[in-house]
Amino acid sequence: MEYGARNKVVGTVQSVKRGDIMSQVKVTVPAETVLESVMTADSLDALDLKPGDQVRVVVKAVHVLLVKE
Repeated sequence: MEYGARNKVVGTVQSVKRGDIMSQVKVTVPAETVLESVMTADSLDALDLKPGDQVRVVVKAVHVLLVKE
């Protein structure tokens, strides 16, 4: 799948904090930096994210999107 954003990095899910409507996912990237993404609980279910999963972090403007391939 192609993405309009050019800033992409692969990282590993560190933690998932699930809420009723929104969820927070922390991802560790190679630069020993932690990035966070907030998404709906439905999106979290669709991606089936859990600690240890490898994801692509796509950064565009103020949005941080996670892609599990």
